[in-house]
Amino acid sequence: MRPMLRLGTRGSALAVAQSGQVAATIITELGVQTELVTVQTAGDVSSAAIAQIGGTGVFVTALRDALLADEVDLAVHSYKDLPTAPAPGLVIAAVPLREDPRDVLVARDGLTLGELPEGSRVGTGSPRRTAQLRGLGMGLSIVPIRGNVDTRLGKVRSGELDAVVLARAGLARLGRLDEATEVLDPIQLLPAPAQGALAIECRADDAELVALLKALDDDDSRIAVDAERALLAALEAGCTAPVGALAQVAEGDDGPEIYLRGLVAALDGTDAVRLSATGPTSEAVEVGRRLAAELLDLGAADLMGELE
Repeated sequence: MRPMLRLGTRGSALAVAQSGQVAATIITELGVQTELVTVQTAGDVSSAAIAQIGGTGVFVTALRDALLADEVDLAVHSYKDLPTAPAPGLVIAAVPLREDPRDVLVARDGLTLGELPEGSRVGTGSPRRTAQLRGLGMGLSIVPIRGNVDTRLGKVRSGELDAVVLARAGLARLGRLDEATEVLDPIQLLPAPAQGALAIECRADDAELVALLKALDDDDSRIAVDAERALLAALEAGCTAPVGALAQVAEGDDGPEIYLRGLVAALDGTDAVRLSATGPTSEAVEVGRRLAAELLDLGAADLMGELE
């Protein structure tokens, strides 16, 4: 093994924090020195909506280009940002233990979602969150926002917004979970597929590194994410579509089972289809595909089409 691994990361505080945690694990648990290499992506330099600057993959293309050019040895992604199609020449070598995938509310005056008055301005850049928040029928005003965690939280502190909705995992990795005023139940807001999970990617032909990174893989986290992303792929939807999915692994009568919930919602909140499916963990991908087919039978494609 080479004396120093070059770990590619986006330059945002959250990306550096989660990449730094992976690097520290590689150093302490695998005994290989690792340095961070910052790679600027299109998503980091534009303030436009994600869908307008390329949609799925806008945060990962530059990192993948750096991998293929041998400018870095591995990269750490927020798994929910990755396109569902495989990247030629690259492999997801490890999915570490997943953080809690739920969303959180950060609101003024310590308010919870149910305590926000009608007309409250709630910021999010996610069509999935927008659709589900509108679907709650609480009369909230959903405001589209972009920017890093500090920027979003600052809009609440300044009074520009009454609240924002963020991924719990991001606040946890930044050590700022105490700023959340409520962790949202998936019954209210089903998370994005693979939310809270990291993907550690490297070149597929780097067999030595692939084998090394395998030690960081968490079986249950990978199984859950495989099911959620299989659903997303079968729906032919990207990370900007109003799709939620959450899989959990539990012990069943005949061994470990996966329980997968899926949702596709209309952006205006007027309609949604929700279903669940179960199966053995060895068939996680098949469970995801089956649930997607059932959602499509109930009109999911029409709901996603409204976003176009």
